[in-house]
Amino acid sequence: MSNIFEALPTHGTRNTRGFGLLEPLLAKKRAQTANQLIPNQLRHGRVLDIGCGSHPYFLSHTYFKEKFAIDQLKKPQSVAEINWFSLNLNDEPHLPFEDEYFSVITMLALVEHLSPPSLVALFTDVYRTLKPGGKLIITTPAAWSDGLLRILARLRMVSEEEIDEHEFAYTLPLLGWYFGTAGFEMRKVQFGYFELLLNMWATATR
Repeated sequence: MSNIFEALPTHGTRNTRGFGLLEPLLAKKRAQTANQLIPNQLRHGRVLDIGCGSHPYFLSHTYFKEKFAIDQLKKPQSVAEINWFSLNLNDEPHLPFEDEYFSVITMLALVEHLSPPSLVALFTDVYRTLKPGGKLIITTPAAWSDGLLRILARLRMVSEEEIDEHEFAYTLPLLGWYFGTAGFEMRKVQFGYFELLLNMWATATR
């Protein structure tokens, strides 16, 4: 499966707002991690990538019947095949979609940009818009790595613009609590680490 994703086209060479020498590699690792967590049978439905960024690397490197994106920025001209919605989810953490609309929802390097109250509301709406058996997939920096990321941002290794927008550092147990508050059953939640424990992934199945 990984060869299929690597063969898909890339839109542009930048992967985030701001500049960082490691950003292309980090975007690729997040996309690979998310793709490995998606069961093949869910790819026949719709995927929503929340906080896809100005250069939606994951959506450009995954296969789904239909692709949707939400970001606070306007849609780039280079992603015509993606259904794009421009929203500020910290101000309005609600999804403009019908109940049980998506097979998969991803939030890659997003939750650290959201305040805890906004995250509670957004997770609740994610649960509402997922089909039964659908999956939420999250990646986020490990809480202990926040100081390291800020040092790397000053060294222009990661995007200083995006690091400065981090609202909160979440832990895996705390994310589990948010999942439960939104209605996900804990027996359907999984957690793990990647990139030398610097980043975390979490999934919750409705």
